[in-house]
Amino acid sequence: MLEIIKDWILNQGIDLPTVDLLARGIVLALIFIGSLIAYLLAKYFILKGLTTIINRSDNQWDDIFLRKKVFNRLAYLAPAIVIYAFIAIPLEGYDTWISLINGVVLIYMIAMSILAINSFLDASLAIYNTHDISNRIPIKGLVQVVKIVIYFICGIFIISILLNKTPIYLFSSLGALTAVLMFIFKDAILGFVAGIQLSANQMVANGDWISMPKYGADGEIIEIALTTVKVQNWDKTITTIPTYALISESFKNWRGMSESGGRRIKRSINIDMNTIQFCTEEMLDRFSKIQYISNYIERMKVEMEEYNTEKDIDTSSLVNGRRMTNIGTFRAYVQAYLTHNQKINHEMTFLVRQLAPTDKGLPIEVYVFSKDKEWAKYETIQANIFDHILAVIPEFDLQLFQNPSGRDFNKLTN
Repeated sequence: MLEIIKDWILNQGIDLPTVDLLARGIVLALIFIGSLIAYLLAKYFILKGLTTIINRSDNQWDDIFLRKKVFNRLAYLAPAIVIYAFIAIPLEGYDTWISLINGVVLIYMIAMSILAINSFLDASLAIYNTHDISNRIPIKGLVQVVKIVIYFICGIFIISILLNKTPIYLFSSLGALTAVLMFIFKDAILGFVAGIQLSANQMVANGDWISMPKYGADGEIIEIALTTVKVQNWDKTITTIPTYALISESFKNWRGMSESGGRRIKRSINIDMNTIQFCTEEMLDRFSKIQYISNYIERMKVEMEEYNTEKDIDTSSLVNGRRMTNIGTFRAYVQAYLTHNQKINHEMTFLVRQLAPTDKGLPIEVYVFSKDKEWAKYETIQANIFDHILAVIPEFDLQLFQNPSGRDFNKLTN
């Protein structure tokens, strides 16, 4: 090509000493014009045509590739390919310049390739995240590892171009730097191993509610990356936890509750033990008017009367024989009240139990599960239950235990 242009210039009657320089300049100009045309074709014709086709397609994955600019970044390779392919023609005999320009163009092509691969991986991750499996098996950490490996390999190639050495030579000399590299990428290596274990054992997933008091985390996982796990707490703050901490330390995952049939209500109230007593006939008459336990009262009265008669019990003393207590009747009422509550899951653990007495009174614990697991609704259900229980306690001649307050001391003083 260079000779053809030289012959054409000579035919135009131009002096011989300037023919070679002028021919090389013309070829250089043609190469740069060709690279510009290649860029414009790739950018404004091929890419626009591809965009039109993708917009008309019903598939979502190609839209993601377009949005992540995968094809846009590939278009930047077109002018570099033209320059790399033809630059040796005008610079024939100038090997140093050819090597220098080819080196610069190769570095540019590697950089553009890295950007294109990065966009491709981001698009692939976005497509994966549109599927339900992404919540159970997040792969963002794996994608980040792939990116690091690609960056590292491309960095080796760039250094080999700058030093004019083969990449094999540089890779062979990395053995001595292994310890340094392991130190530099320690967090990435630990995070990668932890990510594999977390995914393989399905310990956590995006959307899981976890509690990790050491790191102040109590909320939903919004991102599982290579070295960090982001948790959005219920107060909307973000806590960042090292990925490897989730396999080396203890944390609570509430996924089991979310996937179960209810959310646990476990709360106790303390009864003043000075108010616990056997039920008198007057008390039983009052209690029998309570609809939830009216049948229970009648059944227990018959059962105890038969027992005391059979055992020839002297009923003149309340201590003798079997008798009902106000605390036992209260427990029966609470159980009946919860049984009739439509917002309680009766197929799961259902307990109204008495705990060990303490200096704070006798704890009566409610251990049931609400059907609704949504936080706000769950709290409302729990509050309504204990609003009722606290209000109904005096009906059984019982009192709550409460430490003395200033009002109590004022009464004593007066």
